[in-house]
Amino acid sequence: MQNVVIQLLSIIASCGIATGLYLKIDMLNKGGPVMVPIILCSIFALAIIMERITNLYRSKIDTTRFMDEITAALKRNRIPDALEICEHTQGPIAHILKAGISRHDRSRQEIREAIEDAGVHEVPKLEKNLSALATIAHVSPLLGLLGTVTGMVNTFQIIQQRTQSMYPVDPSVLAKGIWEALITTVAGLIVAIPSFVAYNYLVAKAENLVVEMEIIATDLVNILTQRR
Repeated sequence: MQNVVIQLLSIIASCGIATGLYLKIDMLNKGGPVMVPIILCSIFALAIIMERITNLYRSKIDTTRFMDEITAALKRNRIPDALEICEHTQGPIAHILKAGISRHDRSRQEIREAIEDAGVHEVPKLEKNLSALATIAHVSPLLGLLGTVTGMVNTFQIIQQRTQSMYPVDPSVLAKGIWEALITTVAGLIVAIPSFVAYNYLVAKAENLVVEMEIIATDLVNILTQRR
């Protein structure tokens, strides 16, 4: 099921990229040089979102079934079987439980420390590139605002030049600067809004997974200490 979802997301992303590139070629011509960093931000944001969604889907497991298997193996005192289950299960939950099970003959504090040490390495993996996505969400509208300012500056420069040269101000001449002002604003918001929504969604998913890891880690510590 996860592979189907990932493939579907990849197809949707590919179609979106193709459509976006087609539209952005024309927008790039009208939006001016500020469109270049905005387009780069959109590409980086899409790449980060797709990578994070794929990673979170791969990290998600059926924790109830997984813990039932681990608990059954530990109650039968089959430590190698429990470790093998962790090795064949992907995701951070399996990794931190493996660290705790490998210290099954130690004290409760040592088991807890082993799990916490493993969590220190796993949690950053869940939050990887999220700060970059947040930066894109905040910078994109500022780039759009910059394009708006430069577009209006160009427009007023043309008006001043035409006025000083005693030429009539033709609206078609001003269109380039106005296009630049409007398109960069729209483009910046188009990049920023989905990026901000995706960032909040991914952060919430990562935090939920961390909480789930903490709960399962506590359950494991209790199981290991009670079986003695």
